[in-house]
Amino acid sequence: MLHPDRFFDPDPAIRRVARALYEETRTLPLICPHGHVDPAILATNDAFPEPTALLVIPDHYIFRMLYSQGVPMEALGIPTRDGTVEERSPRMIWRVFASHYYLFRGTPTGIWIDAELHDVFGVKVKLTGETADRVYDEIAEKLASPEFRPRALFERFDIEVLATTDAASDLLPHHQAIRASDWAYGARRVVPTFRPDAVLRIARPSWPHELAALERAHGAPITSFEAFLAALAERRRYFQALGATATDHAVLEPWTARQTPETMEALFQQARRGEATAADQRTFEAHLLIELARLSTEDGLVMQLHPGSWRDHNAPIAARYGPDKGADIPVATEYTRNLQALLAAHGNDPRLTLILFTLDETTYARELAPLAGHYPALKLGPAWWFHDSLEGMRRYREQVTETAGVYNTVGFNDDTRAFCSIPARHDLARRVDANWLAGLVARHQLDLADARELARALAYDLARTTYKFDRT
Repeated sequence: MLHPDRFFDPDPAIRRVARALYEETRTLPLICPHGHVDPAILATNDAFPEPTALLVIPDHYIFRMLYSQGVPMEALGIPTRDGTVEERSPRMIWRVFASHYYLFRGTPTGIWIDAELHDVFGVKVKLTGETADRVYDEIAEKLASPEFRPRALFERFDIEVLATTDAASDLLPHHQAIRASDWAYGARRVVPTFRPDAVLRIARPSWPHELAALERAHGAPITSFEAFLAALAERRRYFQALGATATDHAVLEPWTARQTPETMEALFQQARRGEATAADQRTFEAHLLIELARLSTEDGLVMQLHPGSWRDHNAPIAARYGPDKGADIPVATEYTRNLQALLAAHGNDPRLTLILFTLDETTYARELAPLAGHYPALKLGPAWWFHDSLEGMRRYREQVTETAGVYNTVGFNDDTRAFCSIPARHDLARRVDANWLAGLVARHQLDLADARELARALAYDLARTTYKFDRT
């Protein structure tokens, strides 16, 4: 059983207030403004095939931990780049996962999966090697029922808005299908997010293919940098027509620097000839971030910036299995100097909302909180990825709030591919925030009325307002 006071402070004075604050927020609808759920599952509403395909294979948090302990990727059914799958038995993969489930003790992944098994699927035994088949069969039986179809779970989870993440060249057929469907509850609640990263990475061998995909989506050749910008602007409008309120951008470093039109045209033509270098790409992205911020001042899309992840650090694994296989590692990240050019151009513009994320916790109090505590356009995203955890959320609140306050942050987002973990992630965040606020009440830094307002803001209001869902 999951303890009703889990994650609350053992001090009874704090725990009592935390429990009361949590009770007021736990049933609020879920605002999911940034995530990676595949919209196809909601467009087709097909039954999930079985527990392993739903809970294990898509979750890089799971297989990165197992791989670190010597479990080969092949044993987890992870396909290679050419589509080869060595272990095809879902039950065998589940048994491997269950027999290693002890590895997740004390981790956020363990917290989420415990909550999924207990709250979503009603499993009342611990997952171990001995209980693996019993738990598998219990989940598989439920997945076969109409109550566990994706749309039914979406409604059961009380998701008010779910934003996906989609390439700039995506024609968004699944979003179109959802909107055209007879699903009255969800037809307007699933929205895309514009992510143009692939067409900005001009030094990658895949860039010509990405540009060609953008041309097809745009419906016209893109032979100049000016045409490239126009295509991005047009695609953003297309996304907005299907409900998008935000863009998303991932970079290794958040360097911004304005270039001349001549420089950008020369870089674009070098890329078209296949001659762009890593240094060229760095310069190209640095200017494009400023241009994309400008576009946001014009079309109103919220701009999210996710820097500081060295993607696919384990090169042999990336070569064999492809990207996003758990080998993304944080790097130290500087914001104050790197973002100065963008903020000088647009940081004072009330039409821009720029949400910053970080994987470098050392920047919370030194850089991010002071920047967000000054620039009107700037907001801080929640503790992200490796820090989306019990202690990571607490550290974030403690280091950011004194300088930036609460209202220069944006609440919580679940940032997940694992659809069934969404309620568990929001529940953890609401418990952590209730406990943090309860500590302020116990120290008489806040009165209870103010704490109640802040608890609701952190759980619901800030995400809804910042991402402009209150206007849709």
